[in-house]
Amino acid sequence: AQAETGEIKGHYLNATAATSEEMIKRAVFARELGVPIVMHDYLTGGFTANTSLAFYCRDNGLLLHIHRAMHAVIDRQKNHGMHFRVLAKALRMSGGDHIHAGTVVGKLEGEREMTLGFVDLLRDDYIEKDRSRGIFFTQDWVSMPGVIPVASGGIHVWHMPALTEIFGDDSVLQFGGGTLGHPWGNAPGAVAN
Repeated sequence: AQAETGEIKGHYLNATAATSEEMIKRAVFARELGVPIVMHDYLTGGFTANTSLAFYCRDNGLLLHIHRAMHAVIDRQKNHGMHFRVLAKALRMSGGDHIHAGTVVGKLEGEREMTLGFVDLLRDDYIEKDRSRGIFFTQDWVSMPGVIPVASGGIHVWHMPALTEIFGDDSVLQFGGGTLGHPWGNAPGAVAN
């Protein structure tokens, strides 16, 4: 496809594994293939494993895309669990370059102010207390690197105006299902998005 169109194609190779050693082997393999981005499910893989992978990626010029598989079991419970903003802070301390952050539109929509609250916790250096957005105290990240939010989950080209208003231009918009689920097929979906 790349030779046919001249467009760069990519894939996030999933390095999530049962052990940290296997995970690093997968990241090494991805680097040897010339893949620029490795993916990790940080909740199922674990925080210390994620930190090890983040260090490896940083040292070897790879981006680390974070998937949040299993988050809904933890953060969508009304009577127990923890809010995603806590998981987002833990990820920022653990390491990663970008993470699925849901959307305020599309199939993974969430409450706008709460979503923007944890998006700011991910990417901004200094966040003022704002209870309406779920920020219960001022957070100064000093020099700790930020994490770019990835809007994904049933979004398509018609969501672009809302997504850029919500997330600004310091984000990633991932059109997976919104492309492959196009009513006329994958190719028209790719053209549309």
